This record gives sequence, structure tokens and C-alpha cells, in this order.
Amino acid sequence: VEDPEEVSRMVTMAVRNATWRRRRLGYFSCGTGNPIDDCWRCNPDWQNNRKQLADCSIGFGRDAIGGRDGRFYLVTDPSDDDVINPRPGTLRHAVIQDEPLWITFQRDMVITLKQELIMNSFKTIDGRGANVHIANGACITIQYITNVIIHGLHIHDCIHTGNAMVRSSPSHYGWRTIADGDGISIFGASHIWLDHNSLSNCADGLIDAIMGSTAITISNNYLTHHNEVMLLGHSDSYLGDKIMQVTIAFNHFGEGLIQRMPRCRHGYFHVVNNDYTHWEMYAIGGSAEPTINSQGNRFLAPANPFAKEVTKRVATPEGQWRDWNWRSEGDLMLNGAYFQQSGAGAAASYARASSLGAKSSSMVATITSEAGALLCRPGRLC
Repeated sequence: VEDPEEVSRMVTMAVRNATWRRRRLGYFSCGTGNPIDDCWRCNPDWQNNRKQLADCSIGFGRDAIGGRDGRFYLVTDPSDDDVINPRPGTLRHAVIQDEPLWITFQRDMVITLKQELIMNSFKTIDGRGANVHIANGACITIQYITNVIIHGLHIHDCIHTGNAMVRSSPSHYGWRTIADGDGISIFGASHIWLDHNSLSNCADGLIDAIMGSTAITISNNYLTHHNEVMLLGHSDSYLGDKIMQVTIAFNHFGEGLIQRMPRCRHGYFHVVNNDYTHWEMYAIGGSAEPTINSQGNRFLAPANPFAKEVTKRVATPEGQWRDWNWRSEGDLMLNGAYFQQSGAGAAASYARASSLGAKSSSMVATITSEAGALLCRPGRLC
């Protein structure tokens, strides 16, 4: 993002105008103060205006348009029998196409993928109106592509797969080595928006973004029952992640979580208005000098007196990390939680880690109360 301060100004204006927008639409009673949700959930005819969602993103992934400019593709078949020549009507057949597509689902379904679901650019997977689970098999890979929106899925119990040929586009299939078993793996990709998904219990991470991925917003997700929740940055030695900018907003980090919410390297990370109700080791960690801007979050520390600290500098002596720019502004600390700040607070560094105006932490419970996949039925407000 060339001018992150401009991004911050734009989204602050969007937040302030949320009430005005709801009044203009005539759906005042539905507003929550969540600027993403208030952009589209106030419309009871959402199913005939699905692509309105693409105009509602905020933060560093705000320009992700997904399949907005393409046709609709209806998934009618939950099977995944052939990963080289997928059957029309399956999710795999939809996501590999070269053209922009807005992908929806005919009915409730559980999709057990035999191998990684390797997406192509300019795709929206829109689970609204159906109860869609990607579960008990491989999960989603967003690799070397751009402009993806994933909304309204339940993603859980992802496993290691691989050592197989898998198609990634109509003209290409290739050998895939063993996959980590992430819920969503973002690899060298940009302009990605993950919104209102429920993720739990995967073999590796729930969401990982590595290898120079950037312009990412992770919002309104409900994450539970997992150890290493979210990794942002490949390794301490991979300098390509210095460009990474990720917004983590309005998520609920819930029961059964242990660590990495997120664990950051090198880049710029705006952690804003999330609800942290459970961790066992720490909430926000990092190494290799990331810039972390924590604003308006609610942190509820566990009972364990040795796990009250929100932050963790991973395998780094204080003589090094005390110069890293990690700050906490307006965060609500409960049950003894505390955030170890560091750095001189260089304005330019935090500008690159700022992507929207934070709400008061007193609003976090309301803003995140419906994090995760929504129960959306046609003709009703989501």
C-alpha cells in the first residue's frame, strides 16, 4: 500500500459514516457498528445483491474484488473424485477456472477434499445461504495468485495430503508434495480477504500467509480448538516478507486456542478490535522485527499466572527486541493481561501498520458477537 495513512483516513471515514449509511438504507435497527457488516447485512435482499459484499472490505485487503466482475457459478456437487479432471458443478471445477467467478452453493454440503483446493485468481467463494463445511480432508491453497474473497465457510479438521498430481487451472496440473494441512494457506499471493469463516482443528495452521504475500484482510472469523492458529511470515531468514501488510480485525479468538494469534515476521500487522477470550501460551507473537500495531482489542488472560502476557518475542533476546515497534493503544486488558510494548514508536513504521480507525475496545463484544460463518437464509437479514 503506497499511502497507509490514506487507507486509515478512508476507513475511519467509513466507520464514522456507518450510522448515516444505515439511515439512508432504511435499515437502522440492524446496525452493529461493524463497518463491514453494516455495509451489506442491513439489506434483506442480500441474495440478489451478493456482489455488494465486494465493496465492503476494509484494511490492507480492501481492494480484493474476488469474482465481482465475473458470472455466478453454482456448486451443485460436493464430491471431489477427480483432482486432475474435476467434474463440472464441483467446487474444485469452479476455483480452477481462468475467468472471474462468484461461487455459491445450491444447498448445505460437506466437502471432503482429496487434495489441496488450488485456487485461481479473481474468485469469490460465497457460502451465504447454505451451511458449507470444508472438512476431514485437504483444505484451501491460495498460491501465486491475486484477488480472492472467501466468505461464510466452516473449515475444520484439515489433514496432511499430497504426493499427487492436482489441477490448478484448465491448462495446468502438476505434482504436489506433502501439504502442511493448513485451513487456508496463502503463498506468494496478494489482495486476499477472508471474512466470516469458522475455522478449527487443522493439522498445521488455521490461516498461514507466507512467501511475500501481502494486501490481506482477515476479518470477522471465529477461530477455536487449535494450537498454532495463524502464521504471518515464512521464516526469519526470508526477507521477501518485509513487504507483508495484514489487517486482522473483528475476529473472535475463542475456546481451545493455545498460541499464534498471530505469530508475525518482518512485515506490518494491524491487529484491531478483536476479541481474545482464550489462549494458553500467548496471543500475539513474532520474530525478525515485525511492526505490530494493536488497537482497541479485548484481551482476557487465562487463569494460569504464568500466561498473562499477551505478547511473546520468539527466540530473541531483549537486547534485540526492545527496538522492535510493538504498541498497544486502547486495548482492554482483563484478568491480569498485559502487553509488553517496545520500540521508539517511529511514526513511519506505524503508518505502514495502520489500515483502519479503531473503535473503542468497549464495543468489541458487540462488533465480534457474530464472528464466524453466518446463518443466512434468503429473504431474511443475515
